[in-house]
Amino acid sequence: MITGDILGERARLTPERTALVVVQTGERLTYADLDARAAGCARMLLSLGLGRGDRFGLLAGNRVEFLEAFFAAGKCGVIVVPLGTRLTAHELGFIVGDAGLRVLIYAGEFVETVRTLQAAGTGIERWIALDEAADAGDEAYGSLVERGGNANLPCRPDPEDPYCLLYTSGTTGKPKGVIVPHRMVAWNGYNTVACWQLRDDDVSPIFTPLYHAGGLGAFLVPIFTVGGTIVLHRGFDPGEIWRTIERERCTVALGVPTIYKMLMEDPGFERAELSHVRWFASGGAPLPVYLIEAYHRRGVTLKQGYGLTEVGVNCFSMADLRKAGSIGTPLMFTEARLVDEHGLDVPVGEVGELLLRGPHVCRGYWNKPEATAAALDPDGWFHTGDLARRDEDEFYYIAGRRKDMIISGGVNVYPAEVEAEILQHPGVQDAAVVGIPEPTWGEVGIAFVVRRDPALGPAELTAFLAARLARYKIPKDYVFVEVLPRTPYGKVVKGELRDRYPGRAGKGQQS
Repeated sequence: MITGDILGERARLTPERTALVVVQTGERLTYADLDARAAGCARMLLSLGLGRGDRFGLLAGNRVEFLEAFFAAGKCGVIVVPLGTRLTAHELGFIVGDAGLRVLIYAGEFVETVRTLQAAGTGIERWIALDEAADAGDEAYGSLVERGGNANLPCRPDPEDPYCLLYTSGTTGKPKGVIVPHRMVAWNGYNTVACWQLRDDDVSPIFTPLYHAGGLGAFLVPIFTVGGTIVLHRGFDPGEIWRTIERERCTVALGVPTIYKMLMEDPGFERAELSHVRWFASGGAPLPVYLIEAYHRRGVTLKQGYGLTEVGVNCFSMADLRKAGSIGTPLMFTEARLVDEHGLDVPVGEVGELLLRGPHVCRGYWNKPEATAAALDPDGWFHTGDLARRDEDEFYYIAGRRKDMIISGGVNVYPAEVEAEILQHPGVQDAAVVGIPEPTWGEVGIAFVVRRDPALGPAELTAFLAARLARYKIPKDYVFVEVLPRTPYGKVVKGELRDRYPGRAGKGQQS
């Protein structure tokens, strides 16, 4: 019976291979080492009275204990709920209540947040500290694991049992808990290895948050599936990342466009010896062509992938580098459709909503049957909300989010296309385009721009775009800002930008 205990199965096959290198501490753990620690955590969870289907929360940054707890869920059937480390106590309180957490494991840097949660009152029965305790009554993780014993783990979860709840970032409304079953975790590992052609000698750094689907699914679980090595960073430090990629001879990596842009701007980008790199992959947002070209000049292939928490983070394979900007073709056993607003398939070259079906799709949303029914239709198609087109060779290209599409004068404008062109201007560091209601046209596009050149103004940008885009696609206004608001995983929070706009189209605004 297939389960999500990928670590246990790999440790059985290659126990002495190096599974994990921890940058901060210098630890190097074999698969046998890490699997033993995960098993210890699983026994500890069961000793607390948790059973199959119960939920425990995990509030910690990138560290070994996070991996122990995550892979413990694959061994005992208790559901792990990774919590966003940048969320406030108020935001976490909603998730704690929605998920019905009985236990919370937390790291020392979140003591104040935990104290606020404790004072607010929750359904949490046991508070377990990895480091400093928030309250004298909280229990020490290490001591509990020691008392958990060495008994065999009796539970073998069913493929459809929930492995974890991954809460969406909540850029609009309250976050929803995506139900990720054991089947989905295992399939992510197998299919990514097969279709992305990962190898047992691959070494992959993780510098994105582990609590996010991207950190877990690309490439933690796939690398452990094939028996490679993960290099774990505590956080994002461009200089440290380039030094580590060179020292550990990393071969593959995943990031988002914002991360690759910041890595490119670090001096280490030009200095690092990268002959051992096979390729880097980008996801989370459309990948600008200028980034692909910049990494190509350094001899590094930069591929674009595609995924969502709800359908797994690896759904397409990009093998033809002549198709710059494409996310590639669907992975094995992944079905894809592009449909219009009536649910009818659109012709080649036209934009439609991307629907996906296959063994990589989640079970829906925790305690939200209406949201589940809206996203997962009776035939098993998941409606992603992303707009895309495909060419005559069946390569797919993301056009943006359906909710972000601008309808101006009855014509569709896709912000991702406009943003990609704005970013080509040498005086621009970052950009996002949103639609704002306007009485004549219905909506108009507004560009929020972070300048590299402080002298850059609206007229110059308009003239630059006029040679690249149809007139109706050019933003009607520009707002110059110091930084764009982003989620912890790099996505722009466009709702916040809309709220920030002063409301008058036609004149360049400064803020």
